[in-house]
Parts: sequence; C-alpha cells; structure tokens
Amino acid sequence: MRCADWNGRIGTGGLERADWKGRLIAYLAEALRQPFAEGAHDCALFAPGAVAAMTGEDYAAPFRGRYSTTRGGLRVLRKAGFGDHVALVAAHLKEGPAAHAQVGDVASLDTPDGPALGIVQGEHLYVLGVNGLSLVPLRAAKRAFRHVTCHRWAPSSRA
Repeated sequence: MRCADWNGRIGTGGLERADWKGRLIAYLAEALRQPFAEGAHDCALFAPGAVAAMTGEDYAAPFRGRYSTTRGGLRVLRKAGFGDHVALVAAHLKEGPAAHAQVGDVASLDTPDGPALGIVQGEHLYVLGVNGLSLVPLRAAKRAFRHVTCHRWAPSSRA
C-alpha cells in the first residue's frame, strides 16, 4: 500500500512488507551468526540490510562487495556523492527526532571510531561492530530515520 501523505520520501516507494517484523527478526538472527567483514557485513551495510529485509528495497546494493576497508568504503561512497554511510541513509530515508524512533527505524550514534548505524529495538539499538552485534541504549542515538511509508513521526510507546 502506498501512502500519499508521506512527504519527503526518496526512493522507489519503500513499500513495507506485511511480515516486516518477522523479516527483521530473521535478519537480526542471521546478523548474529555472521562474522564482521568490511564490504559485506559491516556497520555501513548492516542498517541498510535491515531496511532491505523489511521493505525489499536495498539502496546499499551498489556498494556491497566493492570495498574491503573502512577507507575504501568511504572512498566508494564519496565517489557516489555521499559523505559517509550516514549520508547514504539520510538520502534514502525520512529523518525524524531520535526520541520518537520506533522498532525497525535506523538510528545513528557517535562512537570512538566515528558514526555508527543501528536498528531500533524498543529502548535499544542493535549495532554491528568488529566484535559482532551488540545492544546500545537508544538514548545514545543522535539521528533517526524511518523507512515505513504509512505513518508519521509521532511519540509512541516503545515495543
């Protein structure tokens, strides 16, 4: 279903699959089993991969497998016109207040290694790092982005 009132959405429509929560859970379970690998299963690709699982739209597909280091990933993104992986997300998803982020939304946070992306799960974010998947308090989020096309940013209870 497409929603005419979703202003500012960029992309192919972001249709959310009816079983998006189950797809998100399956994606996170698989992410737990995979080792960290630059260009395949890393911080920059983790959140877009979750969005792809929930919507079928993989806006990071052109970057998968095209680099093997963080510097290489930044080079590929910059060549495509994005400052970094957060800018890629911001170009494809609707930004809203981090305090209103809901399950399945993408959030960015600052880390000692630079900005990271995570997936909101209640009061926490799933974040992928070199040591695997971890949970970080949602209050650490600096920005939040929504892929869901049929509801607006609004305060909600956490799931």
